[in-house]
Amino acid sequence: MVITDLLERNARLYGGEIALVECNPSEDRDRAVTWREASLIESAAKGSPRRREMSWRDFDRRANRFANLLLSRGIKRETKVAILMMNCLEWLPLYFGILKAGCIAVPMNFRYSAEEIKYCLDLADVEVLIFGPEFIERMDAIADDLPMIKYMFFLGQNGPAYTEDVWTLMGFCSSSLPPIALTEDDYAAIYFSSGTTGFPKAILHKHISLISAAEMEAKHHGQTRDDVFLCIPPLYHTGAKMHWFGSLYTGSKAVILRGVKPEWILRVVTEEKCTIVWLLVPWAQDILDAIDAGRIKLEDYLLDQWRLMHIGAQPVPKSLITRWKKYFPWHDYDTNYGLSESTGPGCVHLGIENIDKVGAIGKAGYNWETKIVDENGSPVKQGDVGELAVKGPGMMVCYYKNPEATDEVIKDGWLMTGDMAKEDEDGFIYLVDRKKDVVISGGENLYPVEIEDFMRAFDKIKDVAVIGMPDNRLGEIAAAIVEIKEGYSCTEDEINEFCKGMPRYKRPRKIIFADIPRNPTGKIEKPVLRERYCHGRLVEEQTNA
Repeated sequence: MVITDLLERNARLYGGEIALVECNPSEDRDRAVTWREASLIESAAKGSPRRREMSWRDFDRRANRFANLLLSRGIKRETKVAILMMNCLEWLPLYFGILKAGCIAVPMNFRYSAEEIKYCLDLADVEVLIFGPEFIERMDAIADDLPMIKYMFFLGQNGPAYTEDVWTLMGFCSSSLPPIALTEDDYAAIYFSSGTTGFPKAILHKHISLISAAEMEAKHHGQTRDDVFLCIPPLYHTGAKMHWFGSLYTGSKAVILRGVKPEWILRVVTEEKCTIVWLLVPWAQDILDAIDAGRIKLEDYLLDQWRLMHIGAQPVPKSLITRWKKYFPWHDYDTNYGLSESTGPGCVHLGIENIDKVGAIGKAGYNWETKIVDENGSPVKQGDVGELAVKGPGMMVCYYKNPEATDEVIKDGWLMTGDMAKEDEDGFIYLVDRKKDVVISGGENLYPVEIEDFMRAFDKIKDVAVIGMPDNRLGEIAAAIVEIKEGYSCTEDEINEFCKGMPRYKRPRKIIFADIPRNPTGKIEKPVLRERYCHGRLVEEQTNA
């Protein structure tokens, strides 16, 4: 079975039922709407400017049309076709159309600069590109410098002269299934690493990665056809898409929300009767802060059907879940760990039955294996820190066109994650930090995630990032960049006093008050922070030396 088989099954069995809904609350952002207003029902009706929907039958037909469009242009199997679009109702049908044509889908980060777009298109050998109106200016800057691109399609009205209108062209194409046979061993997609350590690497996956991710997601969260999944993160990323694959696997409705404001999230959960919501840490914090500040009143929403809140993409502070359960005591909570190299979330999985282990990322996920090893690749003793390695059906084939980087992370069939971790007496794995983010101060290894988790328990701190700052005497010191909650004031002395609850050697030696930059998947951009706060200091110390 391949992932497109699930779409065709759903179209056959549940054709008239809703598969996808797109909600864009910014279309009526000036209106204060709660569930009690009759206008809410009106705004949720089919055809509203802020709400669009698609049935499983239409989803499959549109995917077939795009596949047949590609084939009509002579596009061959394994041709790379890139998608550069914001989240929208059309995103997934186009993605599945690429797969149905036997091509390789190449989702692109919508935050890429023109230079990064060109870099990734060249790296992945992309020959076909489809992009939306938000990217015209960036594409104009590079359109004449993309010799490999044979076709450039535009999704929207009044596209640039060098593009073709994809929806008009699809209207002339058959909605029947294209005659392309696929197997689990065929190449399916290239995803890009998050780029937090430099320019992204291209990650090649087979169809087996995608179908195994779908089955795993449904099993991990007990998903059924009665569930409604709220998808907020960008679809170009494995995290959002592989979580949505649970809806595909079960034939259940999913909602794509274009926006992350707390009131928008709760409003759409209410309107669409969402039962499962995947949040990033900052969004969960924003919801809680808005409730604490009185900007959101939970009685204005209908949330009883919301059964599961889960978080991934980064370590989750235990204090955050304690706060969450205070306001949402009926919620199940789960967390998933993964990388784009492992088809996104789930290779390590906490499980809703293990709420007492909040803070852990869990144990090996469905059909996965894990181990924690030292620098020589030997397993460490339980409780000792080492590098987390994983193995399972969702492992990448390779870093495309980069055998050296591939050999660095795939060792004897195991994927080396670059994450430092330890295992407790019950076999639950706890992340300690990224291998490259460990701070070595006076010969002691300091793990920023441990320090950050402790500091986030301070009620005035919204977010914190700890980095290593050059120091002549100790080599490095731990510096904490601290973002304070809106409406609060805080001094360095207050933070230092709170940090006395940590061993002295772990306490940050420098406090910097500033906003914390995060990428679209919620990960702290520590290279940005190091460049911002450490580069000048390193140059100064080298000069003094």
